[in-house]
Amino acid sequence: MRVLVTGGAGYIGSVVTEELIKDGHEAVVYDSLYKGHRAAVIEEAKFVEADLMDGATLKATLEEHAIEAVIHMAADSLVGESVEQPAKYYRNNMVAGLNLLDAMRETSVTRLVFSSTAATYGEPLKQPIEETDATAPTNPYGESKLAFERALKWYENAYGLHYASLRYFNAAGATEHCGESHDPETHLIPIVLEAAAGTRSSVTIYGDDYPTRDGTCVRDYIHVVDLARAHILSLNILDERSAIYNLGCGGDGYSVREVIEAAREVTGLNIPVETGARRPGDPAVLIASSDKIKSELGWQPAMQDLKVIIQSAWAWMQAHPKGYEGKR
Repeated sequence: MRVLVTGGAGYIGSVVTEELIKDGHEAVVYDSLYKGHRAAVIEEAKFVEADLMDGATLKATLEEHAIEAVIHMAADSLVGESVEQPAKYYRNNMVAGLNLLDAMRETSVTRLVFSSTAATYGEPLKQPIEETDATAPTNPYGESKLAFERALKWYENAYGLHYASLRYFNAAGATEHCGESHDPETHLIPIVLEAAAGTRSSVTIYGDDYPTRDGTCVRDYIHVVDLARAHILSLNILDERSAIYNLGCGGDGYSVREVIEAAREVTGLNIPVETGARRPGDPAVLIASSDKIKSELGWQPAMQDLKVIIQSAWAWMQAHPKGYEGKR
């Protein structure tokens, strides 16, 4: 299948592209390099440097490469920033997304896999979160993603679009070629590994008095390859129907302290830790149930062990101590 990957030079998008190529698909990466890295795109993929708001280039790309399906990864995704700059998030996550849908409609592309977020649920009343649970986002990031999901439903009704929307929390880990390189870095596992490597002075635990097994917040962490496999697997339903799926790690999730201890074991290094106050709006536990996608599509995460996830991230960080710097 000929697949366009928007945001395919980003962390998860680059791994999705890598896995598409491994499966024998043709992949075209569409990325403005606003946050992505040209060096993250493997040589076998075609690359178009352009913004989703550039409707003419977007439509021309869909036509020139005879695209059959789109995996939509491009988005802004920092919760705190979304509260401070909601206009940016509605423009990049919602308006640019609608521009993509219109270009698809004009070129008769009717299959879309959307990389959504479990932030659409807000602060859920129960754990683990299921697809039938109420959506009540608590920030513009989650709200803009949910708004786009709602648009997908109406585009399906009016124009015959079929979509799979995948909701998840924390991607982690790396492949040999692709890893996390953000500025600023906000994700726990790379932050912990930076502290192990000595490029960060310490890790701050925001609150150690939560009603959890060790007092720190518990979250989902899924290996980025397992996430990519779920996106590709979802392409298989799009000739017939649409669906929303949660992607979670299964079990009881991992606490902040468990992540730090696992990183100490993997690296064999000291990781200085400081304890700070709770961050406003941080729920004690956030875990998504993957029962639906496992039952309907047979998705089975293969690298769910926390140490395996951390080891892959550590190996990539050691091989790329400056990330993608100087390799664009």
